[in-house]
Amino acid sequence: MPKQKIKPTESELEILQVIWNKGPSSVREINDELNKTRETGYTTTLKMLQIMTGKGLVTRTKDGRNHIYSAAVERNAAQQQLLDKLLMGVFGGSAKRLVMEALGSHKTSSEELEEIKNYIDQLKGGNP
Repeated sequence: MPKQKIKPTESELEILQVIWNKGPSSVREINDELNKTRETGYTTTLKMLQIMTGKGLVTRTKDGRNHIYSAAVERNAAQQQLLDKLLMGVFGGSAKRLVMEALGSHKTSSEELEEIKNYIDQLKGGNP
């Protein structure tokens, strides 16, 4: 997708997460995954996918009687744009405030903290 703004809604992001994790999927497969966390009707999922196709967030191909939906946006591109929006809109551009809030608001595992430390060392030019 060209360098355009990716503006998925929260529900669209849920669907994209399913497709990013499972790969190209039918409406039924996507709906089954969504229903693991909250009840979502099949027709609601279908309508969301039709809207997302129109927005260019997903593509649709025909496979027999089924339509298979694939993400038209890369996970990293969507994450980067949404993070930039969050950073500027909520944290006034302060990466420190964003990271401090993220680390302080939920339990972070020792493994995650070690990965974060290693990443910071890389950014500072230290040894990974």
